[in-house]
Amino acid sequence: MIDIAVVDYGMGNLRSVAKALEHVAPSKVIAVTSDPAAIREAGRVVFPGQGAMPDCMREMDARGLRVPLLEAARSKPFLGLCIGLQMLFERSEEGNTPGLGVLPGKVVRFPAANELNGQGEKFKVPHMGWNQVYQAKSHPMWDGIAEGSRFYFVHSYYVNTPDQDLVAGTSRYPSSFTCAVARNNIFAVQFHPEKSQSAGLRLLLNFVSWNGTKRVSAQAGVVPAANV
Repeated sequence: MIDIAVVDYGMGNLRSVAKALEHVAPSKVIAVTSDPAAIREAGRVVFPGQGAMPDCMREMDARGLRVPLLEAARSKPFLGLCIGLQMLFERSEEGNTPGLGVLPGKVVRFPAANELNGQGEKFKVPHMGWNQVYQAKSHPMWDGIAEGSRFYFVHSYYVNTPDQDLVAGTSRYPSSFTCAVARNNIFAVQFHPEKSQSAGLRLLLNFVSWNGTKRVSAQAGVVPAANV
């Protein structure tokens, strides 16, 4: 039985995600897989990705992963990372690409070219580097993570949703934007927890212990938070 499936659709640094999960949950069976049956079998699913949205959607469909991913998003703890967040929404401005439509909203490009930072310099796109994350609501996935913790970002697009109840976290570049969303068994983030040191590892540890809408609780074989 696969405990956590890291979905391989040919895009993204999948091995670093898997290695980070192995670090926080050494007793769990973690598989990087493009096998629809393995994704259906897994107790939890991580949907990572980086690159261009049109390419990601095309590769996902070429591997026959759309249906098992939609099933997972309805039925089990589901963590989306970077493009894995954006693909959950209805449409992206990047190539005018339809997403999976699991969540309401669209993905838009930063309008940062005409804005200045505190030093009078134009903001650069993509947004790349460390930035603070502000928790918009209490959620088990934030357990043990301080308000304003810094996470690592690499992206030119962000989510714009009309449903503010979805918003679980925000960051600023230069204005506030949604960087984390949550609904039922889904939690998804724009940043890369696998590249975000202790805060990112804690988020992944929380995912290993999170039972959808239930509270995080300790599990046998999971590295204690103090060791992350």
